[in-house]
Amino acid sequence: MATFLFDEIIFGPIQSRRLGTSLGVNLLPKNRKVCSFDCIYCECGWTKASKEKGVMPTRVEVKQELATKLGEMQKDNHLPDVITFAGNGEPTLHPEFAGIIDDTIELRDKFAPNCKVAVLSNATMIDRPDVFDALLKIDDNILKLDSAIEETARIMDIPLKNYSIEDTIEKLAAFNSKAIIQTMFLRGEHNGQQFDNTTDREVSAWLEALKRIQPSQVMMYSISRDTPAENLIKVELDEMNRIAEKVKALGFKVSVS
Repeated sequence: MATFLFDEIIFGPIQSRRLGTSLGVNLLPKNRKVCSFDCIYCECGWTKASKEKGVMPTRVEVKQELATKLGEMQKDNHLPDVITFAGNGEPTLHPEFAGIIDDTIELRDKFAPNCKVAVLSNATMIDRPDVFDALLKIDDNILKLDSAIEETARIMDIPLKNYSIEDTIEKLAAFNSKAIIQTMFLRGEHNGQQFDNTTDREVSAWLEALKRIQPSQVMMYSISRDTPAENLIKVELDEMNRIAEKVKALGFKVSVS
């Protein structure tokens, strides 16, 4: 199915289902996806299919372009609700990620003090102290946990580096409630393997993981755009709402989209 890449460092603003008016920041190359996952549902397509050479923007380039865009938006009196690091893959893979976050907070405070800073991450780089510390500085530290069962996570997310659900949950818990957990609910088949992270076994394991992590919020969603893999089935809103009620019963704030 059709997928797309972001061809700018700063893109939008766009209306996000979860975050409001979002000004996007892409720290990855404009012509290819760079990620430590190869998620079967990623709107940017397959990671391993990206064979073109690509260059990440420098810290200076990101700061210059973000300053220009925020200055224009300030003049138009149309500032974003959030500056969101997303783009063509995993933003925390950028070698200057921590410094870019410092620059972004400085520019936010100058141009749009009421705006939040958010990062959408798959949590594979939070074992790096500089990444971990940078994520503690932002407003919305949004980290992926699609399943608390290793087999399902490997089918849905296809990690391209050493990956352990147990280690990931332990590292997520280390944020001491300064993390938002984002989960894609999905069922279907990929490479001959059936999966469904809405089953009783899956949901029970996921809820137990949430108890350990103690997130500040849980974001639940399902597919709404084209995906690189076929044979994927969207989980409907009423079914996700039933799961969300179980999250609320544990005392966590939850949003469903």
